[in-house]
Parts: sequence; structure tokens; C-alpha cells
Amino acid sequence: MRSELCTRCGSCVGLSGGSIVFHDREGRYLPRQIADVDDATAARAWTACPGKEFNFPFYRNHFYPDAPHFHEYIGSYQELMIGHSTDEEVRRNGASGGIISAILIYLLETHRIDGAVTLRMSHSKPWLSEPFIATTRADILEAAQSKYTISSVNELLPQIAAFDGVLAYVGISPQVQSIRKLQHAGDPSVKNIKYIFGPFYGNTLYFSSIRSFLRTYGERDYHNISKLYFRYGEWPGNMRIEMKSGRVIELKKFHANYLIPFHVLQNSLYCTDFTNEYTDISGGDAWAPVYEERGRGFSMIVSRTPQGQAIIDEMIKEGNLVANAITEEEAIKMHSHGYDFKKRGSFIRITFRRMTGKAVPDWGYRIKGFPVSRWLMEAMISSMFVLLRTRLARWSVEQMNPVFVGKMFEKARTLWKKSTNKIKRKELV
Repeated sequence: MRSELCTRCGSCVGLSGGSIVFHDREGRYLPRQIADVDDATAARAWTACPGKEFNFPFYRNHFYPDAPHFHEYIGSYQELMIGHSTDEEVRRNGASGGIISAILIYLLETHRIDGAVTLRMSHSKPWLSEPFIATTRADILEAAQSKYTISSVNELLPQIAAFDGVLAYVGISPQVQSIRKLQHAGDPSVKNIKYIFGPFYGNTLYFSSIRSFLRTYGERDYHNISKLYFRYGEWPGNMRIEMKSGRVIELKKFHANYLIPFHVLQNSLYCTDFTNEYTDISGGDAWAPVYEERGRGFSMIVSRTPQGQAIIDEMIKEGNLVANAITEEEAIKMHSHGYDFKKRGSFIRITFRRMTGKAVPDWGYRIKGFPVSRWLMEAMISSMFVLLRTRLARWSVEQMNPVFVGKMFEKARTLWKKSTNKIKRKELV
């Protein structure tokens, strides 16, 4: 709670019975203890915390003992696919191919679940996200698309425990890891969760990213936001803010990514779980020219458990999904920059942090053997993060044309992808 290792997953808040709350959601968004916590509650929260440790090999052996495939980057899996929802409304509303939304709607309409724990933009504060339990198709469509600022889905644990029925759960990697820890411990708060799904996870941004983005366009008060979208419109979408005045501010998704180094949540730089390895099914954008050039969303789908694969097979058979198998090599090449950032960069950044004497997370495994050039590259990247998070750097970029800055960032991303697309498992020790 007092370190840079807090993921803001929300589990300690959800388990505390009101003794721990989130403070300053438009700022640091940290949990704060406001009343005494008894020993039993403290023990549950400590067990659930994914920021300090999550033993990847241990939980992989526990939850995926018979998985036919494993890759150090991807995790345990049944099959790798590229696909999309056949429902045009679902596909259009999704961040990529609408896979997770389609699965939730299918499970709901076939009465496999009674609700889905997911995330939407707040009705009362539309500049913030809020977790809720979706019980209708309309609810699920409202929750579609990625939200790139801090969210705390697991503060909903009391409602999850009290829910009358079977639940699916959707979360990013740290949130899912906490749920898996609670499931392994037999905690009653997660007894109603039957399925776990989630998107790939690169990083999370502070709310300061929204304030900064508004200032770039001359808007000073985020309270005047009426609607906020991170992936609006035709894939890959635009960051779009609608103001109460009627003004609309919009920037291409790839261009809006320039906000990342200025506002990234420190903990997300130490997370090594890019593909959300502890779900039943995870998915992310299919980053490859053959898909990107079509201007419509396609998802890379990773089925990890037999029950997850069964859902995919059934939906394909019934015409709810279109999906085709891809090879492991194709999957690695498609997200080479993400794997490099998470599976290489994170371990180097953890080493840098350890060298300064600060606490580091324990993931139960390490990847090492990186060439000197990769260490030097990470030293430059980490230095850039430190520099660009300063007040002066943030002010300076706010004075620039966001389209220009965004184009430069997109070119840098393209160069990075080209420099990492030959990553192979054989290069790891």
C-alpha cells in the first residue's frame, strides 16, 4: 500500500469490510487504511495481494496441470487462434475482435452464467472506470473496449461473494492473479466465479494522463467530461473525449499512446504477465499487417483450460465466432514488442530496482541471459521513463501538437517492433 509495488487490484479494499478504501482516484489511487483491521482479515488481504509475489510455476502447476502446451512468453495453453465475433455489433464495440464480449454474451444467453464481473465507465463520474456485475447483453456491450487508466475490479469482492448465481470474471493480469490466489486458498469471496477471462496487459496509466491530454487541447476541468472512450470507432479506434459543452476531442489510438511514458503506473513496469496467463481464455489485438490493413478488429485468442477451449469450439460450431489456428512462432512474432517489454524488460527493470535496495516482486522464476545490448537498451528506456515522468517533461509535451507527438511515438513503436520480431525461445536461458 505504501510502495510502488501496489497494483491497485482492489482485493485488500474488497476484503477489508470498509477498513481500507481507495484514496484520491484522480491522483495516486492508493489504498488507505482508515480503521483497524483484524488479524484474520489482514491475513486474507496479504494472501490475495499480487503486488509482492505470485509464484508462476506453482500456480501454473496447480491450475493447468495437464495443459498440452507451454511457452515461457505465452504460458500454458490449449490452442492459439486468430478470430472475431460474427455479431457485427459486438465486433464493432470491442477493442479488437470482440472476443471476450462475445463469450460473455454467449455464456449469459445459454444460461452458463448469471452475471459477469467486468468494467465500465462510471455513470456519475464518466472520467473514471468502475467495476460492476453485468447481467444483460446491454451491460456487457457497455463494458466493451479497453480502459487504459487505473481500475480496481477486486474491490467488488463483497458483491461477488453475495451474488446469487454463477459468475464469469474479467480482469487484467494482476487482478486475475489475485483471484487465483484466493481460489487456491479456498476463500469464500470467490466461490461464485466459474470462468476467468481477460485481455493482454501492457501497462496502466494514472488519471493524470487524462488531465494532461485535456490540457493539450486547452481544456482545464475534467469534471466537464461527459463521455470518455479509449478505443472509439473503426479499429484500432481513437481516444475520444466528449465534453459537456458539446466539444469532441479525438486522437488516433496509436498516436494517443504517446501518453504512456509520461503517466505509466510504476508497478506495471515490473509485471511480467503480458498474455494474462492465468485465465481460461485471454485475448488481444492481432498485430500483423495482414490484419491491420483490413481496418477491422481481429483478436489473438489463447485458450488455456479444457473448459475454455470447449467454449471456443462450441461457439465456432454454432457460428458465433470465426477463428483459425496459428502457430506458436506466429503468435510470438505478432506481439514481439510486448513480450520483449514484459518478459525481458521487466526482469531487467526488477534487477535495476533491486540494485537500489528497494523491495521487488517475487514471481517464482527468472528469465536471464540477455545480451549486453538489451541491458543498455533497457537502461535507456528506464532513464526515459524517469525523465518523462517529471513535471517539466509533462508540461513541455502539453505545449506540443498531439498529432505530431503521436506520429513520432508511432514511428518509434514501429522501429521497436522490427527490432524485436526475431525473438525466439531458444534465445532464453
